[in-house]
Amino acid sequence: MNAAQAFRIDTATGLQYHRDAELLMKANAFMGVVFLLIGGVLALLISLTRWPAVHLLPADWFYLTLTAHGLDMLVFWIIFFEMAVLYFCASTLLRCRLATPRMAWLGFALMLIGSVTTNVAIFEGSSSVMMTSYVPMPAKPAFYLGLILFAVGALIGCFVFLGTLVVAKNEKTYEGSLPLVTFGALTACIIAIFTIASGAIILIPTFLWSVGYIHQIDPLMYRTIWWGFGHSSQQINVAAHVSVWYAIAAIVFGAKPMSEKVSRTAFFLYIVFLQLASAHHLLSDPGLSSEWKVFNTSYFMYFAVLASMIHGLTVPGAIEVAQRDKGFTKGLYEWIRKAPWGNPVFSGMFISLIGFGFLGGISGVMMGTEQLNMIIHNTLYVPGHFHATVVIGTTLAFMSLTYFLIPSLFGRQLWMPGVAKWQPYLFGFGMYMFCLVMMGAGTLGVPRRHWDMSFAGTLLPHEFPGSAYLMMGLVGISAVAAVIGGGMYVLVTVGSLLFGRRVEGSTFATRPTPLPRAPVAAAIGGHGGGAGAFAAPGTFTLAMVFLVAFVLYYFINWKYLSTVWGLS
Repeated sequence: MNAAQAFRIDTATGLQYHRDAELLMKANAFMGVVFLLIGGVLALLISLTRWPAVHLLPADWFYLTLTAHGLDMLVFWIIFFEMAVLYFCASTLLRCRLATPRMAWLGFALMLIGSVTTNVAIFEGSSSVMMTSYVPMPAKPAFYLGLILFAVGALIGCFVFLGTLVVAKNEKTYEGSLPLVTFGALTACIIAIFTIASGAIILIPTFLWSVGYIHQIDPLMYRTIWWGFGHSSQQINVAAHVSVWYAIAAIVFGAKPMSEKVSRTAFFLYIVFLQLASAHHLLSDPGLSSEWKVFNTSYFMYFAVLASMIHGLTVPGAIEVAQRDKGFTKGLYEWIRKAPWGNPVFSGMFISLIGFGFLGGISGVMMGTEQLNMIIHNTLYVPGHFHATVVIGTTLAFMSLTYFLIPSLFGRQLWMPGVAKWQPYLFGFGMYMFCLVMMGAGTLGVPRRHWDMSFAGTLLPHEFPGSAYLMMGLVGISAVAAVIGGGMYVLVTVGSLLFGRRVEGSTFATRPTPLPRAPVAAAIGGHGGGAGAFAAPGTFTLAMVFLVAFVLYYFINWKYLSTVWGLS
């Protein structure tokens, strides 16, 4: 690398990219999109199979496809993109060189080798064990080995991120405390280290079991530790996409957090309490005590819920304050009516925020209650919930950030901007409907993992009410709409890299320059806070609507539970 070009300064935004970090961000983001494309195709096949009128795949291909889809979407796509986010939040926002780039490339290589190895093992057959890979169902050794290699690579990336924070501190490339967006990324990194450790604790012995060195893996022990990996990996996503929300509020509006202390405290609550939500996957397991279940899911987990509710108030609140400062002060909601809804960076983020809160957040708290969990355990309600958190919340937020990064990081103008404008709406609202009807079908008892909901040809067939079949048809229709929306994102992203006009105006430097006056860099890398308690009255009323919906839905489920078993 030419020393004179160690840093590239994007003059439009003022952001400064260290060359090594820039290349790694591009590589990780690109591989993430590749796995998103693969997972999206698999999602379409699965949804068309769940649609009773179509029922596309035979049973063996359904379970194979479901296994690959879960890992490609929930693990590979998201964590590859999160690595790019970590390097952006460390090197770019702190305007410093990346620590140990060779180790970062080693981590990327291990992640790539691991993800390919696991996919090959799945598509070769004999590894259709779902994402959860519960023992005693065996997969090929390469299935577990690939996951282990991927996890080690991601762990290396986390330590490179931490090392970059040390570099920035030692070289004094920023003043004061870490910017809030970087602090959120640090939260995601800390949770990731816990998550990967949990995965190593259980996947390494399971790999040894698959090759014959260990005789038996206890299923209950496996499930308990595995969910420390499986669910906590989604908590990495929560911290990451909340950081993206704050970043986009700064990028689009120049918004600063209403209170940095409150927002930082909410991120800290994630670190301490968020992983406890892993227990809500175990609430119907007989081998764990009710005291353990309630302690994890009904007491301390609520501190993490509080943290998400804080972010759900402060992110739109910061946008409202910034909009009112620009003169949009008429009534409660002019600030949101006059927001740039044609800008996919903003529209995708806001659709992500609302969907994550109303659909993912409320359903997650309901699932975390031991008694209510019995209604929907192992039904389609469960994937309905986590599609609301991981797809609407995380994936749509990452898509929104991509539309900013294409010109700033990749130096290309958006190709087919009209398609990009509408993509968040089709994808986001398609997933809204998808999650709602899945949760509705799950409430009626439609099973989560069975290939044929009617159990046709079995000794004990079951006939669901007609409304369940209607909802499963809507699952298929909404899935097709969402997959088309996801395809639009891939089309715009790849098309922009191949055919988008090159953005001119970057300058180069041998070392970081002082924080520029360019509004994006100043807002996203700076500090703020101190807004009055009622400086965002519109956001406050929206929060009250959320609270009412939360309470009503929670107690409706208690009423529903009371009707499941009659008293005589």
